[in-house]
Amino acid sequence: MSDRPQRTNTYTANATSDRYRQCLFDWLAAQPPLWNQITYRRRHQYFSDDGDVWNAEYTDLYDEYAPILGKATCQQIARKNSEAWRSHFRLLDQYHDDSNTAVTEKPSPPGYWGNRKEGYELHGLVRNDLYTFDWDEDRSTLEFGVGDVLEDRYDFEHNERITLEVNGNPQWDGDDSRLELIYEEHADQLRVQHPVRIHPDTLREQREDAFTHTLDTENTTQAAAIDVGANNTLAVVTERGETAVYHARPEFDRFQSYSERIATLQSELPEDEYTSNRIKRLYDARSRKRDHSRDAAVKHATEWLLERNVDTVYVGELTDVLDTYWSAEVNEKNHAFWSHRQLLERIELTLGDVGITLREVSEVNSSSECPECGSSDVTRRGDSFRCQDCELNAHSDVAGAWNILQQEVGPMARPAALSAERGRDAPHEGAYWQWNEHDWRPADVEEQSRSFDQPSVSKPARSQPG
Repeated sequence: MSDRPQRTNTYTANATSDRYRQCLFDWLAAQPPLWNQITYRRRHQYFSDDGDVWNAEYTDLYDEYAPILGKATCQQIARKNSEAWRSHFRLLDQYHDDSNTAVTEKPSPPGYWGNRKEGYELHGLVRNDLYTFDWDEDRSTLEFGVGDVLEDRYDFEHNERITLEVNGNPQWDGDDSRLELIYEEHADQLRVQHPVRIHPDTLREQREDAFTHTLDTENTTQAAAIDVGANNTLAVVTERGETAVYHARPEFDRFQSYSERIATLQSELPEDEYTSNRIKRLYDARSRKRDHSRDAAVKHATEWLLERNVDTVYVGELTDVLDTYWSAEVNEKNHAFWSHRQLLERIELTLGDVGITLREVSEVNSSSECPECGSSDVTRRGDSFRCQDCELNAHSDVAGAWNILQQEVGPMARPAALSAERGRDAPHEGAYWQWNEHDWRPADVEEQSRSFDQPSVSKPARSQPG
């Protein structure tokens, strides 16, 4: 069971009565203090010279919290806390491993869910066999129990449970895992995270249901390469020279406008305050819109690859790119907006679900050499790439993907939709895609070229180390 892939359905929910709502908040409010006390004891061991976090005692806390939460919920909080510490130690091992470049900053140990003075982060956990979903076309509900103290306080009848009305539809079908409820105070919204473990035989079927095309292994398959970036979320090139570019500049402009509004509101806060509900809402909206556009780009690109029967994709591993550069805008793109590792994880998850193999490869020289003649005498500015020796004019991210693919599969024909400019080799019929906040639509090439007169804020050229 534990080896089964896990996917998470996400919903919003509301209590079906004021009584349930009040009981829900009492139940939620009791969980962060328990988490914090377990965390405190383990952190005390962690920072002791001869301490071991796994030797920290905490089961005595159950006597205090089980009457409110139920013993099973106490155990779930302890289990989640243990998972957080195990994750911390895995990251710490990667950080100390000189050959591993995925973790470059020393990870911090698990922290607290708020505090009594400033307020708690309201999280709620329910064991997989102690909640029930009832799905209906008109009204869907979620039910779960609470401790004896809350049952008495709110006059629950025998076997009565908190009932929430659920909004949203399950995307994944599988065996229930531990449920998590998160109350977002600034939005006055209860979010439900419903993980399910899916049998490997049905995962592919469930994922493929979301796509029009499927991989046909009996017909000729081909490889492709993806260059990921901040100016363009994805640039894709196949062995046959077919090209797709997912333009990210409008999304970054929206991301930046949110950042500016957040900064303005922060400047207006009293000296002893650092945030507000409005600022939290803007942060959430900024991240939600960014993630939505990127996840949709990956899904759209996966459909595009399936249509062309691509079974292997090479993607550049950026081990020497995510540094701080001269421009504050470049820094914001690379570190706040881009989130390179998160994007790669989404690509790996989505492609893997439909049977496409993803291989991370080095991007060394992929943007600093000409894919046509191999010269390093090249100029890159925004989306524009020009070789001074053979006079190739290309889209810089397409050239990067072309280099990656040739590095892995050998020489190939020039991509048909190569140029970043209008005129010769200009892409047509959806080679460029732009996000309209709902869908990825074919973009005007001229729109892509307007940024060429601006200072470059794309990925810097990669060169051979040393």
